[in-house]
Amino acid sequence: MGDERGAPDTLNVTVLMGGPSAERAVSLVSGEAVARALEGLGHRVRRADIQPNDAAALDSPGIDAVFIVLHGEFGEDGQVQALCEARGLAYTGSDPRASELAMDKASGKQIVRRHGILTPDWAVIEEYHTSAQVARDLAALPLPVVVKPVTGGSSVDVTIARDTAQRDGAVEAALDKYGRVMVEQFVAGGELTVGILGEQALPVIQIVPKRAFYDYAAKYADDAGTEYLFDFGVASEALRAIQASALAVHKALGCRDMSRVDFILDQAGKAWMLEVNTIPGFTGHSLLPMAARRSGIEFPQLVDRLVRMAYGRRVQSVSPPR
Repeated sequence: MGDERGAPDTLNVTVLMGGPSAERAVSLVSGEAVARALEGLGHRVRRADIQPNDAAALDSPGIDAVFIVLHGEFGEDGQVQALCEARGLAYTGSDPRASELAMDKASGKQIVRRHGILTPDWAVIEEYHTSAQVARDLAALPLPVVVKPVTGGSSVDVTIARDTAQRDGAVEAALDKYGRVMVEQFVAGGELTVGILGEQALPVIQIVPKRAFYDYAAKYADDAGTEYLFDFGVASEALRAIQASALAVHKALGCRDMSRVDFILDQAGKAWMLEVNTIPGFTGHSLLPMAARRSGIEFPQLVDRLVRMAYGRRVQSVSPPR
């Protein structure tokens, strides 16, 4: 966690929102919520909808900290973090390397597995793979499977395939769109998520969608009917173990400030790590703010703490050695 001491009461904060990814609409809502909360605390806020070919907003003078609320491509894959670092700007969230690792689900799962944390088996199919290689990789994963982009979030273009025709069609469609796709062993069970703030694992949330699974509509539609439960019949000792696993994942990937780690809890009580989000949402349906509130941290205090973590790193980087 960055050193939050010595920060002035008000900071000049540039909030990055929007961006080029499929999660642009969610990012705009999240970014506006963050900006309003920071303004409510007295910070001087500039909203910026930047793109890979137009990062001029980062060249404005007097920026104390950048609050990155860009979901998906460009925002979570290390690109915008590298732009901030090249300019010597303090920014919220993980550095370029950790962002890239977490965004690439396959790379993240490899590291997590090396640290002894359960994650479902998977294969990555590339558009240049031969048909024989694809057939071999798919045969190693018994149905049902989950077909998803290797990068990306908000469950965009995710399919739970229960037969070979559905699987093969989903793989072909994803390859046409992305050039690279992950096929992951489906694990039946309850969907759990754990937010990380600083070095603290927040309370575990069980997600109970009314739809077939927790897809884009279940995440963000006001009428989706998704339930978010903190009390769902799992013993406190088991919940602490899941929180410890989430924190271990966060640290294994080198994340900082915040993340959200998603799990499936199977019928045997084993928690399987699915993926890590280094820039969780900040909408009215978002899970990190929900878990923080459960811990007594209201939304304005959450975003203020995050921006001060970033500013604390800036202070440390310019302080002379003692």
